[in-house]
Parts: sequence; C-alpha cells; structure tokens
Amino acid sequence: MRVFIVSDMEGVAGITNWPGVTGGDPLYDEGRKLYTEEINAAARGAFDAGATEVVVMDCHGAGGGWSFNSLIAEQLDRRVEFVVQHEWTEYTGALEDGCDAALFVGMHAMAGTPDGLMNHTVSGTDWRRVTFNGVEVGETGINAALCGTWGCPVVLVTGDQAACREGTALLGDGLETVQVKTALGRFSARHKTPAVARELIEAGARRAVANPGAVQPYDPGHPCEIRVELATSDFTDPIDIALRKRVASLPSMHEAIQLTSHKTRSCSNATTL
Repeated sequence: MRVFIVSDMEGVAGITNWPGVTGGDPLYDEGRKLYTEEINAAARGAFDAGATEVVVMDCHGAGGGWSFNSLIAEQLDRRVEFVVQHEWTEYTGALEDGCDAALFVGMHAMAGTPDGLMNHTVSGTDWRRVTFNGVEVGETGINAALCGTWGCPVVLVTGDQAACREGTALLGDGLETVQVKTALGRFSARHKTPAVARELIEAGARRAVANPGAVQPYDPGHPCEIRVELATSDFTDPIDIALRKRVASLPSMHEAIQLTSHKTRSCSNATTL
C-alpha cells in the first residue's frame, strides 16, 4: 500500500506565527523540529496500518533555500522517502506511480478564515482567493485536486479547528481530522503539547490508512474554471505564466477542450480546464 504525505508548517502544534515558519529566523529551527516529528507521527500510523511505501512532499515555502525543504532529513523515520521540490506542488511522481491514500499534515485554513491561524492561500500577500468552478478552496483543496487527478483520496487532515473544518466541508464526513491546536486569532492559539499532538496524529493516520475508501478522490469537475483573485494588478502576469505551466504538467488535464487565461479589473486570472 502506497501513501503520500503532503505537509505544511502552519498547522503544526507549537507553531503560532510567521517567525516560526520563516527560514533563517531563530524560531524557525524549533518549528522545523516540531514539523518533522508530526510528519514522523503520520508515517508511523500509516506503516502500522499496512503501508509499504510512504513518500513525503514538503509543501512549505519558508523562503530561500529552505523553501520546500523545511523537514529535517536526519530526524525523519528511516522508512520514508522525501521530496525536495523547486516549486510548490510540482512533484507528482508518487501519484503517477499509483497511490492509495494521501495524508495532509500541518495544514492551515484558506485566506480570510476568521478563526484560522496564519490563514492564507498559497501566498500570504499576493493571493486573495481561489475558486474551482465557483467553489472557494484553500491549499487543502488545491492539493486534494492534485491527488484526485490520479485517483488518490485524501484521508487525513491535521491542523487547527478551521483547517479540519475546511477539509471536512470539502472532502466529506469520511475524512479523518486531527485538531492539534485551537486558533484564537490569526496569530494566537491554544496548543496541544507536541507529544500529545503526535500521539493523536499517529492514531488518526492509522485509522485513516486502514480505511481509504471512506473518502472519494476529490474532483472539482470537468471542465473546471480555476479563478485566482490577486491582491494587486501587478501580480497577474506571473500568475498567468504559473497557471499555464502547472496545467501543462498534469497529464489527465491535457484532454481539456479549452485553456484560456484572462485578466479582469478585479485583478483575477481564470483558467478553464
């Protein structure tokens, strides 16, 4: 059984603000340790439930050489393999090889969520809103769609209460969620201790991997209009290029009838697949 772990830092117990997830900041070193151990907890649960292969994809953009490279390799469970990528969510090899379940560890809520700790979508400053066929999604939805392209269901989401709620609303009640902290604002939270959080994640991953059929692979629909609303108009050109490049990397979307991209006065880009 093959399991794919998609990980981010903002939803990890013990992490509360940007310094804890920003490469080079003194707090980041502690954040990396907390992050790596929550990944290990999910991996242990997956192996206990029968996984024969676990691949981890670090999806946290910490800045500089730390981007998508925040986990500490020396501390990872020796049974896992991990991916250091150049761009966000560019790696699809594990999914292309065939993957039975995905576990999302350390997730945060989408931009604008009132009770979401460090809420944002892809960029905390550049992106304002993302929709798939009119349905607003955050990074959980974007990565779930990536997994769903190859028929892989997302069976676990961990993070604060808002991230867990967002995952269930999108993927259904069969989703296993593990709340490791309660957001009290965008930059304040009440946390489980790391040890307790890891125990909960390990148990949640074990349950989730043991029952992968509880959640269907996420499909936002075909054709699918992906609309990105940006903070200011000067961000539109780079996003236009990035969207086209990302779409071109997804084999199942090559059958799209039409690919269009346009700019509007509301500073948004839309791509139809």
